[in-house]
Amino acid sequence: MTISPPVHANADDWTEHVFGAALGAIDILAIHLGDRLGWYRALASAGPLTADELADRTGTHPRYAREWLEQQSTSGYLEADGGLPTRFSLPPGAAEALTDERSLAYISPLARMLVGAATHMPALLDAYRTGHGVSWDQMGDDARWSQAAMNRPWFEQMLAGALEGVPDVHGVLGRADAVIADVACGAGWSSIALADAYPAARIVGIDIDEPSIERARENAAAAGLADRVTFRPGDALAVDGTYDAIFIFEALHDMPRPVEVLEAMRRAVKPDGVVVVMDEAVGDGGPTPGDDVERLMYGFSLFVCLPDGMSSQPSVGTGTVMRPSTLKGYALEAGFADVTTLPIEDFGFFRFYQLHV
Repeated sequence: MTISPPVHANADDWTEHVFGAALGAIDILAIHLGDRLGWYRALASAGPLTADELADRTGTHPRYAREWLEQQSTSGYLEADGGLPTRFSLPPGAAEALTDERSLAYISPLARMLVGAATHMPALLDAYRTGHGVSWDQMGDDARWSQAAMNRPWFEQMLAGALEGVPDVHGVLGRADAVIADVACGAGWSSIALADAYPAARIVGIDIDEPSIERARENAAAAGLADRVTFRPGDALAVDGTYDAIFIFEALHDMPRPVEVLEAMRRAVKPDGVVVVMDEAVGDGGPTPGDDVERLMYGFSLFVCLPDGMSSQPSVGTGTVMRPSTLKGYALEAGFADVTTLPIEDFGFFRFYQLHV
C-alpha cells in the first residue's frame, strides 16, 4: 500500500495526520509492555483474565495491569466481556501474531526494536550532530534479540524451500561435504536453517557481536547441530578459508565498508561456488512517494542501521534502504562480474541477490 502524505494539505489536516501517527506510536509502546511483561503470553495461555489474575500470573502490579488491559481493549487488541470484574481475552489471530515465536505472522519483536532504539535517543541526537554513530553493541539486547526473533520464522520455515527453487544455488549447497559461511550470522537461525536443509554441509557462522555468537552456539546445541554448525566471533572482513557458498543475510547494509567485505568473500569462495546476499526488498527509485516497506526501512535506517554503520569509521553510510543499483555497484567494485536477483518471492521484506565471480 502506498501512503501519500498530505503535502499540500492545510494545517488541520496535518494535525490529523500527526495525531494518527501518535496513536500508532502509543500502540507500539503498549505492545512492548505487553510483550516484555508477559501479559500477552498469559492471556494467550490462560485467558480470559481479570486484571488481578493477570497481575498474579505475571508478577506485576494489578493497577498497571488494569490500565493496560483497558487501553488494549479500547484500541481493539483485546476483547472485554463487560462483567464485573471485567475479564479480558486475546483473540486467536492476535495471540499468534503477538506470542507465537515460530509463526511467520509474529510481530511483537518489531515493537521491541523500535522502543529499544528510542531509548537511545540522546546518543542518536549526538550522532546526528557529530557524524558519529550508535553501534549495535550500544543498542544492546533489545536490538539484537528483536532482529533475531523477527527473522527466525522465515529462516526456519521458508529458507530451505526458497533455496531449493534456485537450481544453481541448491546444487552447490547440496554437494557432499560442502562448507558454507554465514557472515554476520547473528543468533544463528540462518546457519541452523542451512544445516537443516543441507545435512551433508558444514556451516561456519561469523559475527562481530559476541553475545550473538554465544546465543548462536546455544541455539545450535539445542537443535542438535553443534557438530556441523560452528560459530566464531570476528569482523566480516576476516572471511578466511575456502567455501563452497557464502551468505550475508540482512547485514550488508549495516557494514561500514561493504566493498571490502565483498572483496574478502570473493577471495574466499571457490571458483565454482556461490555468493548470496539477502537484503531489504526496496525499489530502485527515489524515496518519494514510497510504499509501506520503504517507510518501515527508512525507520530502521534512521534509528538503528545507519547509526550502527556510522559507528565505525571510515564508513560509506549505506543505511537500511540499500537499493539494487547500490548493491550492484558495491559488488562490481569488489571485483564480481555481475549481480542477478534470484527468483525468490514472498520472503518477508527481503530480496535475494547472487553475486557472480
